Amino acid sequence: MSYYQRNPEFTSRRQQNWSRNQNTVAFVSSVKLGPVAHTVLVALMITVLGLIYLTQATRATSYDYESQKIDSQIADLSTQKTDLEIENARLTALETVKKSTVAATLQAPSNTQFVGE
Repeated sequence: MSYYQRNPEFTSRRQQNWSRNQNTVAFVSSVKLGPVAHTVLVALMITVLGLIYLTQATRATSYDYESQKIDSQIADLSTQKTDLEIENARLTALETVKKSTVAATLQAPSNTQFVGE
């Protein structure tokens, strides 16, 4: 009489004449999935992977919007800079002319007439 009771989850491989240092017990799952369950699991995995892909894609798009915003700010600031440089040149040129030695030696006209009078 045998005191060893076989468990349906494990099957012994001793009857198959395995040599030393090899597994003699294999795990057999008690849960059996049918084709519908496999299809549902595959669909869920594809859905999860799709959602992960979408989150990564939208994150990259948000970085693109931020870079466009920064580029437009850079363009606006460079336009303002060139406008200020032009205004600075205009204002400093008048001051330079007034302070020059040529302007200091000029005399005010004694008589001025305008065309059309």
